[in-house]
Amino acid sequence: MNQRQRTLLNAPPSFALAILVMVVLAPASLAVDLTFTNIAEDPAAGLAWERVPSPRLALRQAVVDMSPIPNAEFGAIRANLSPQKPRGNPGLVIFDFDRDGDLDIYATNGPGENNSLFVNQLRETGLLTFVDQGGPAGVGAFNQDSAGACAGDIDNDGDQDLYVLGTGETNLLFENQGNGSFLEITASAGVGGDGRHPSGCSFGDIDNDGLLDVVVANTYDSWDHRIPVFTRGPTYSGMEHNYLFHNLGGNTFEDVSATSGIQNVSNMPGGAFTWAIAMADYDQDGDIDILSADNQGSAPTEPSEERGYNRIFQNDGGGNFTDVTVAAGLDFVGGWMGVDFGDLNCDGHLDFFSSNLGYLGFGQPAQWFFGNADGTFTNPGPGPIGMTPFGWGISIFDYDNDADADIVYHGGVDILSLIIKDNPGVLLRNIGDCTGEFEWDSGAFSTNHQDRMVHAVAVGDLNNDGFEDIVSASNFNVVEKFAVPFSGVFTPPFGSPFDAVATFEVAFFSRVNPGFQTYIDPEIVRGDMAVEISSADNGNHWAAVNLRGSVGTLPNGRVNRDGVGAVVSFTPKNGKTSKRPIIAGSSYSSQDSLTANFGLGLEGRGTVDVLWPGGVKNRRHNVRQGKTVLMPEIPCSIDTTASFHSYKACVFGSLLRLRIRRVISGRDFGQLFISAILGYLEEH
Repeated sequence: MNQRQRTLLNAPPSFALAILVMVVLAPASLAVDLTFTNIAEDPAAGLAWERVPSPRLALRQAVVDMSPIPNAEFGAIRANLSPQKPRGNPGLVIFDFDRDGDLDIYATNGPGENNSLFVNQLRETGLLTFVDQGGPAGVGAFNQDSAGACAGDIDNDGDQDLYVLGTGETNLLFENQGNGSFLEITASAGVGGDGRHPSGCSFGDIDNDGLLDVVVANTYDSWDHRIPVFTRGPTYSGMEHNYLFHNLGGNTFEDVSATSGIQNVSNMPGGAFTWAIAMADYDQDGDIDILSADNQGSAPTEPSEERGYNRIFQNDGGGNFTDVTVAAGLDFVGGWMGVDFGDLNCDGHLDFFSSNLGYLGFGQPAQWFFGNADGTFTNPGPGPIGMTPFGWGISIFDYDNDADADIVYHGGVDILSLIIKDNPGVLLRNIGDCTGEFEWDSGAFSTNHQDRMVHAVAVGDLNNDGFEDIVSASNFNVVEKFAVPFSGVFTPPFGSPFDAVATFEVAFFSRVNPGFQTYIDPEIVRGDMAVEISSADNGNHWAAVNLRGSVGTLPNGRVNRDGVGAVVSFTPKNGKTSKRPIIAGSSYSSQDSLTANFGLGLEGRGTVDVLWPGGVKNRRHNVRQGKTVLMPEIPCSIDTTASFHSYKACVFGSLLRLRIRRVISGRDFGQLFISAILGYLEEH
């Protein structure tokens, strides 16, 4: 009997009863609200970044100079002459590029300004400050109108390489040299493309050969206009197919876009209009699939021409894809713009969230889709929230560490006549015990994001306190002058908490000069970056998992170095299992950290499971709260049909080699071996 038990036994009955009631009624997590503080506002943080405009801004100015424009002509001018994203398309990547144990931030910019590589100084100084090394490190891309970016270890040498997309120009691949610098290898790698207009990218191993391939979301033929966005009619002929580049080894790639099946888009032989893309094993069968968020833009004249779907391309295991969108129940039309995966209701199946037009679409909410056991998805609607705002970048993460997944997303857009600013910063908290029902945490952000036209969003634990932080980047900001509410003006009230805050800024106004659209000169400034650090003060526990694939390290190792494409599960003691797929590129034009962070609520430990690309399953027991653990690929699956003796020999030999190669410590060896044996026994 321990001291606590003796104290309770000898206590007065009333005291013992009170203790018992507190134990029985103790919450799974604490109810203290977290807040996020933007450290980028402090010059000492070293996070100065402004998005320089695209050269397309001159085209927008030419339209402004036409003011006043007759009402009858304005619609055609808005479509034909108004450029797409004239102030740029920023992207973000959160990754530990120098492998020093803290996360760095890559932020793209426009021509004539270096992209930024903000190197975290936490390990060096103990303070969360950054130094911009974009130019000196060789990833400035000074002349490129950079859009989205993604990172992955394409050569399995232990550091992540960087792929940066250009708008209407060559995409750039930078090989990490492992010494704080990068080497641009685009031409020899064969991934430059042919001058399409991409927005985002995602790495993943499509054929489980241990090498990361990359898929790219493309849009349409010229961002000098917005014809497919605003013009009602049949499919626009200038749609651009997405790219898929297959890694051949030796840092060379082959374009397999046409042969892989990703161009066989249901109902859309001419290609789709894809804003966001992610590679993840959505059906958990051991191979990586592709989800593209396609934009409807203007309405088609025929139902067969619907293009605005979240499309699932299912992998057959060999890198051949089939569009199963309709069969999966995803034929919901929308202006989908950002995607991410997670298990929102803790039922063991991967769900996803996709941002949408919101109030701009006169009632098209951003939406979560629940995965089902048969590979289909269910759209539950927005629930009690009623309506959600416009959105671009999104991330699914457990921001309050209460052991279920939450959602953050931002967004804003210039549609020439109006500047849509209905999104004040949306943090959707999973309520209850992993119910998959959400409420808006309206008090989480110290920064009001409503006037920021945020595109890029990414999350990661920047200060290593176990709570993930949020980074966002806007392409421009607006100073409020002529804000008008959506609700009751353009849309009916939806009974949503966002009805009271959803507004738009007027840019062209018809009442100044009746019969004409007159530009009224909204005040616009350059976009900025927000780096919002969690207060991490609600008392909830956490654990984090880093993966390490064993291709090139073990004879039977098959998985890429960072375990991209794996699905990591965490089961707190006495808690529900949550899942985190390892995705190297999602959101909108952005990428979250590859570390899998999990909230434990008030539990003190739990069990990690990993489904590796290829189907091998590993397990690690007794992972304690407050710890970051390494899960190496052990190519001996706990659900194998092999005998116990053969399995044990496989595990021991693999761990011994990993120990000799200094991949794992002696303590890891013991814990992983015992966990592997227990895992086999549990499965059999």
